[in-house]
Amino acid sequence: MSEDLLNEDEVEFVAIRAQGAGGQNVNKVSNAVHLRFDIGASSLPEPIKARLLQLRDQRISADGVVVIKAQAHRSLARNRFDALARLRELIALAAFTPRPRRPTKPTKSSQRKRVDTKVQRGQVKALRGRVEKSE
Repeated sequence: MSEDLLNEDEVEFVAIRAQGAGGQNVNKVSNAVHLRFDIGASSLPEPIKARLLQLRDQRISADGVVVIKAQAHRSLARNRFDALARLRELIALAAFTPRPRRPTKPTKSSQRKRVDTKVQRGQVKALRGRVEKSE
């Protein structure tokens, strides 16, 4: 989508300490980010809110809050950017509406071809089996 649906004022960031290896930097600097975004209180259009809440995503809590943890980078700014990018990706996923499928009937020719290939395959399989010796 060309338009940005996300209002960054509705996003809350909390700096936390990152987990895992990293030496002294990890122990003393809070570079990881928890992003919190309340779907219900946001300014997103109602259909997108509904689709977001219906997503089966572990990042969306039962009360409709998206929580994203970003700790891949060493700097707080890059982790914030990464978390926002993932939130935008989630919103874009909910904003996409697939075209409704219109059911169609298979043609007579395709039905006939399907049955013919099934019959031919059955004949091939019928030829398999034990070969008897003729004396």
